[in-house]
Amino acid sequence: MKKLLLLATHLAALALGFALGIYALPILIAPAPPSAAEVKSQAALARYTGTFRKDLKDSDALHWGEGKVFISPGSISLEGELAPGPDYKLYLSPEFVETEADFNRLKPRMARVGEVKTFKNFVVPVPADIDTARYNTVVVWCETFSQFISAAQYR
Repeated sequence: MKKLLLLATHLAALALGFALGIYALPILIAPAPPSAAEVKSQAALARYTGTFRKDLKDSDALHWGEGKVFISPGSISLEGELAPGPDYKLYLSPEFVETEADFNRLKPRMARVGEVKTFKNFVVPVPADIDTARYNTVVVWCETFSQFISAAQYR
């Protein structure tokens, strides 16, 4: 019985350490975020704005975004924060999305803009072949875990 208890506690500690590592690693390897001045310079070029909010249906304590999003033909930037996590991608959607089910349903009609590598502020270049005016929502999605993070409707 004692050996079983020791095994169970060691496995629990191992699982907790693994989970903390998954959470902490993206924070440790993230590049420096863009400065407020860099975000403001991109915001000055914006044609559209939107807001990431923590109260979306599939946002929770570990998966959220908060702040103002600026959409220009050449970049999408955030003045705000995202919950830390691995493998975040930025998408443009033709419809507002606030759940994983909505994301998966609309993904074939979305445009993948690029990677989000910082959790406080970001500036993501928009590829030349993507017309931001054809969409109305910016979505942050975790590819590795198929997890909805946040969305902001801008039109």
